[in-house]
Amino acid sequence: MRPTNVPPGSSGGNGGSGAGAYGPGGRRIDSTESAVAAVLAVAERYGRQASVEHSIGADQSGRRLAAGAFSVSDPDGSLPHEAFIEIPGRPTVQIHTFSEGDANITLDTVEFTGVPREQAPAFLDAVFGGRAWIRTRLFPASQMLIVPLPGDVTYKEPVLGTGNLTPWLNSILR
Repeated sequence: MRPTNVPPGSSGGNGGSGAGAYGPGGRRIDSTESAVAAVLAVAERYGRQASVEHSIGADQSGRRLAAGAFSVSDPDGSLPHEAFIEIPGRPTVQIHTFSEGDANITLDTVEFTGVPREQAPAFLDAVFGGRAWIRTRLFPASQMLIVPLPGDVTYKEPVLGTGNLTPWLNSILR
């Protein structure tokens, strides 16, 4: 889902970190590998262990939007590179980064699709830093997981069904 306050056609302004498309330590996040390194740095800062699976090459990647049919490399000549990062604990976090520059981030049972990969570290920092929360409404009955990032960017996804509320999701209800 696109952040709520970013106009169509933009990538979210400052990348969510307040310093352009840079991750922790000032490293530029312009590839899947740099996004993985930045996410691992955030997980380490919060004392969380992570596992990473890399898929490199046209025969390994699951999504090929950037390259034409039957091509081996992306338009810039590089091999497509995807990574799947899993961070167990509370909440369980799964991040699937794509060579096209976006990522799908799942927090327990709620999936945020199309998050720009340069915002993934700030997204994790907001979650692990306790800034994510669930807004509930009685009428119409709904629950929305909200993850605010620096730079006035906010991601929102509905939490479907009351049975999908994990202990972590219950703990952040407002």
